[in-house]
Amino acid sequence: MANFSETKALTFDLFGTILDLGGSLTPFIGESLNARDVNSVSADEFWAQWRYRQRIEQYQDTIAMLGHSGYLETVRRAVHYVLRANGIDATPGTVTEFMRGWRHLSPFPEVLSALTKMKSKYQLVVLSNGDPSFLDYLVSERVAWDFDDVISVTSVGAFKPHPAVYRGAAGQLGLEVNECLMVSANSFDIMGARACGYRGAFVNRYKLPYEDTPYQPDVTVDDFTGLAAALT
Repeated sequence: MANFSETKALTFDLFGTILDLGGSLTPFIGESLNARDVNSVSADEFWAQWRYRQRIEQYQDTIAMLGHSGYLETVRRAVHYVLRANGIDATPGTVTEFMRGWRHLSPFPEVLSALTKMKSKYQLVVLSNGDPSFLDYLVSERVAWDFDDVISVTSVGAFKPHPAVYRGAAGQLGLEVNECLMVSANSFDIMGARACGYRGAFVNRYKLPYEDTPYQPDVTVDDFTGLAAALT
């Protein structure tokens, strides 16, 4: 069993790890598809395409180095692409309508109770691809949890898993990288953090395989209930 005695801070991914993106967004997507009599793609399929395309947008944004666009801009570009891919006219009004659900993201049901169990042992920190003002809104209004810090990748101008994100966060917290543990449901996030010297907890909410890489998680759990049990 992994030993986390040197771990001082847990850095949490927000989108898809703490916040239930699919569960929050698919009702809004379904309403917008139904309003247009679109039956060629389901809300679940549309969301899967949107999430996949957004990650491509993030990678392109970082690799091209043309200036950090921000999280919500990559979300917008992605839905613009997916609308057109499904034969839906991507007018500004339509894009805005499909984007509206992002103000209504909710955490997975077990998150808050698990955070309560871990707060006395670790610093609890959000380390997210999100834009600072959007993160402030989500943390205060949607998660409603008082984290020790909220760190946006905007400070380094690149999306995860760029190494500057993890090293910069450790520096901001005044910690060595090995004193930080990345918690994420996105395996690329754990891989990137582990490559920088972090410990890693893979919350495998979506029952997906992990990368074929030397940078494996220190612990893999199904949800935050399992996370709290493993770390406390």
